[in-house]
Formats: sequence, structure tokens, C-alpha cells
Amino acid sequence: MMRRIVCVGLAASALLAAALGTPLHRASAAGYPTHPITLIVPYPPGGGVDLIGRLVGQRLAAALGQQVVVENRGGAGGMIGTRDLAKAAPDGYTLGIMLTGISLSPNAGYDVNKDFSPIGLIASTPIFIVTNPSFPAKSLADVIALAKKQPGKLTEGTPPPPTINYFAARLFNLMAGVDITVVTYKGTAPLTNDVLGNHVPIGFDTIPAAVSNVQSGQLRAIAVTGAQRSAALPDVPTAAESGLPGFEAVQYYGLTAPAGVPRPIVDRLNKELRTMLAAEDFKKRLITYGDDPAPSTPEQYAANIKREEGKWAALVKKLKLKLE
Repeated sequence: MMRRIVCVGLAASALLAAALGTPLHRASAAGYPTHPITLIVPYPPGGGVDLIGRLVGQRLAAALGQQVVVENRGGAGGMIGTRDLAKAAPDGYTLGIMLTGISLSPNAGYDVNKDFSPIGLIASTPIFIVTNPSFPAKSLADVIALAKKQPGKLTEGTPPPPTINYFAARLFNLMAGVDITVVTYKGTAPLTNDVLGNHVPIGFDTIPAAVSNVQSGQLRAIAVTGAQRSAALPDVPTAAESGLPGFEAVQYYGLTAPAGVPRPIVDRLNKELRTMLAAEDFKKRLITYGDDPAPSTPEQYAANIKREEGKWAALVKKLKLKLE
């Protein structure tokens, strides 16, 4: 019943705006926001994406003076929630956290370069290549040497495609010229558990899932896949430093909305996002999660999406990877 009342109200507002010669989006943008905002997190509660979504939602609510309701809509590697975001009304009242790579499946049902209004980047996080301490390889160079001596015998675990972890493992095999079997898991939790149990010796893991185990000595971090070392574990060398120059695989998190959101609303949200990213306490929280703050303009975020999606799409094509 409430949904019908809202629709009628919007229709009446549109007629009134047309009669006055004022576009509806200008009228609605001027007083934005006037009611609660939904923030879609396309992954289950408790993970790294959820932590970022709830942190951003909390700060946005304080800045905008309206409630921000975080909704976890997990499934299909993030595609279900992202699909819901693409289909939402472009009025600024449905936002979402978007990750790199989630449009590469042929069944995605959306185009990240056309179906969204990029608001701004939030953070970036590299992938950590971790091993069980009992595994004989103590560096990335050791892994490569061992894999070349035993082609097809080693295994490496990742979350499922189209995650950056999965693409990072495939890119590593390609650039290192090794034949290591990729084993996929439903998420980082079961992956981490299997590396801890030495069921799979090598894991392409996220920092939030791995950092405490690395610090306690239960896992060994041998390389980080970013262009720079991570602030969370600064002693771990990059893959490029470890003998793979040019290797880079970074997960980017951004705030987005459906395509067509009025530019004044996009600008307002980008301003608030960049303000929170400049706050020292907010930056410290992100670093605690293993993420690096990455403020941007909407245009810079759009360029980031195009570049990253193009990079991984080329890898999928080159290796003829089958994505569900």
C-alpha cells in the first residue's frame, strides 16, 4: 500500500513540475534528501564489503541528516544486489557499494559503464598471497620455482569468479608461466580455513580474512598484489618486488547509484564521501580493515571502472575463462 502511495505522489509531482516548466530532477535535487536512503551491499553480512558499507552508511546518515538503511543482498558473486541497484529508480534514494569485476559474467544483466552513476571511489585493497607455514616455499620466487618443478601438482585457492582474487590467481599463473590448479571456494572464510588446515597450500586471500592469522603466525604472507605495499602489513613485499614486474591486482570499492541520477545529487554525495575519506578516524578504520582510502571525483571513478573492467575482460578473453 505504501509503495502505491509513493508512486502516486511522484506522478503528481511530475505533472506539477511539467506544468510549472521545472524539470522534476531539479526540484527533487534541491531538497535532497527528504526521506531515508537505501544502501545496497551486494554481499552477506560480516565480510569486508559489509564492513565498508556499514561504515559509509553510518557516516552518510550523519552528514545528510537522514537514515541510511544498509541492505545486504548477497548472491552470485555480488551480481544479485548490483542488478537490483541497476534497476532502482534514479532518484538518489537507492545507492550501492560496487566492486571491480562484477560485470564480467555473461549473466550479469547490467553494464557497469552504462547502467550506473558513479559517485566516487571509497577504498582499494590488494590481495595477499598466503601459504600454510609448513609449505616449503617461503617467497613468491620459491612458489614459482616449485611450481615449475612440479607442473600441475600444486593448488591455489580463491573465492569464486568474478572476484579479483580469482582473476589475480589466473594472472599470476599466466605471468609466472606456471601450471597451478585453481580451486574455488564460496568465500574467503572457507578458503582461509583450508589454507590454515593445509588442505590447499596457497591462497589468494583478502586482508580482513588473513591479517590476524598472518600476525599470529598461522599463515605466511609471501606477497601482496598491489603496486605498493599494504599499510596493514608493510613488511610483505609486492609481487612486482618478488620477481613479477608489472603484476597488479587490486580490488576497488566505490559508491554508485542507478544511471540517470541528477548531477546535483551525485555532486552532493561525492562531496560528503570525500569529506569522510579525509577524516583521520575514518581513514584509520579503513586501514584497520586492510583497505587504503581512495577519494576521487565521479569522473575519476568512471575512468577507474572502465580501465579495470577492460583489464580483466581482456584476461577472461585471453584465457577463455568460463564465468557463470
